[in-house]
Amino acid sequence: MSESVNLTMTEIVSRLHKIDLPQVDLIVGIASGGIVPASLLAYKLQKPMQLIHINYRDIQNKPRFSRPQLLQNFKIERENQIILLVDDVSVTGSTLNFVKDLLKNQQVWTFTLKGKADFVLFPEISSCVNWPWKSAGG
Repeated sequence: MSESVNLTMTEIVSRLHKIDLPQVDLIVGIASGGIVPASLLAYKLQKPMQLIHINYRDIQNKPRFSRPQLLQNFKIERENQIILLVDDVSVTGSTLNFVKDLLKNQQVWTFTLKGKADFVLFPEISSCVNWPWKSAGG
């Protein structure tokens, strides 16, 4: 089993200050992993934020469904917005692609802390990460 990387909030916020992001109208965070990163980005960019509740993986990070599942109704009020879609990690891109399909009338950029996205805050990290906002053991 590979070692996990510990990141501090200071390291994450420092990296956020350095990343160059496009102009967007709205931040959409994928709950639950994307809540904190989306909040930080909404604050940094001074943009409104919405959450979309999706479930795909279990606590051991294994897919629990054949595809991501929408857990609550979700609606964007205006079409033709530029959206920054945020999650903590994207392993296969399934969840991001699922939400992009739901947002087909919007221009969508994707952002993750690690993994696969248009913007990745820690592209050099491939191992598991202990995020500072997650409790030990889950």
